[in-house]
Amino acid sequence: MSIEVKIFAGRASQKLGEKIAKAFGVKLGNVIVSEFSDGEIQPSFEETVRGQDVFIVQSTMPPSDNLMELLLMIDAAKRASARKIIAVIPYYGFARQDRKDKPRVAIGAKLVANMLMAAGVSRVITMDLHADQIQGFFEVPVDHLYASTIFFPEIQKIAAEGNMVMAAPDAGGAKRANSYAKRLDVGLALCHKQRKEANVVAKMTVIGDVEGKDVVLVDDMCDTAGTLTKAADLFIEMGAKSVRAFCTHAVLSGPAIERIEKSKITELIVTDTIPRSLEHPKIRVVSVSDLFGDVIKHLVHNESISQHFLIS
Repeated sequence: MSIEVKIFAGRASQKLGEKIAKAFGVKLGNVIVSEFSDGEIQPSFEETVRGQDVFIVQSTMPPSDNLMELLLMIDAAKRASARKIIAVIPYYGFARQDRKDKPRVAIGAKLVANMLMAAGVSRVITMDLHADQIQGFFEVPVDHLYASTIFFPEIQKIAAEGNMVMAAPDAGGAKRANSYAKRLDVGLALCHKQRKEANVVAKMTVIGDVEGKDVVLVDDMCDTAGTLTKAADLFIEMGAKSVRAFCTHAVLSGPAIERIEKSKITELIVTDTIPRSLEHPKIRVVSVSDLFGDVIKHLVHNESISQHFLIS
């Protein structure tokens, strides 16, 4: 007997959920989220999920209601006797809180993992975690996908022009940028930054030769764009010909758009893991839906997904 698969989406990821369902080859399932006057929410699956594999698509960016909605949907599917419940979390919120970096702070990424497992999740599919070790916070399988599957062909075209250097806006992104550089056999440049506080960069210096080069910056997320725009402007000051940036998660909070507008960045390429109405001449959005749809197909048929781990 074949197992039926159903894909649902929370309110934060409806459009992406529809695209993923279409890429997989099914219609997005019907779920209604009722909201009480005090803000309490209650999801309800409007079709049977008994004995079925249920995929729930929801990015957990702020506000925290998005995370709570995902947890309640998982719980509802479990209580409706779903066979397996797979949380598809394109953007995993709280991932920057992966360790105690000062006294008396929470490890938010671990707390979220605990809550997802307590709710009844069987598996997690996510993309470009801020810290790879978050996978180890789970006692269920985690498929950690990389946007490099989508970005690599575009970066390859730039490399073909023969004057490209890969770059990371900070030390945390050095491994990612180095993986691209080795794969493409191009140079590597790094930025070293010192912070005064969260989202505020005090000082930045460049390591590597960028003079006359087309610089390609890669990072997992763009929040206030402070680090990214400072790095881009610094590369241009150091003689770079152009600077493009590839960032998976377009958080783009606070002054981000204004900073990008004023910066020397030629183009910022982001994905739709976080829903944004982006109509800006410097920003281009590429969809992750085909990648997630293909991975779901392989998982359903117990096939390998290793072909999607080109650069990690």
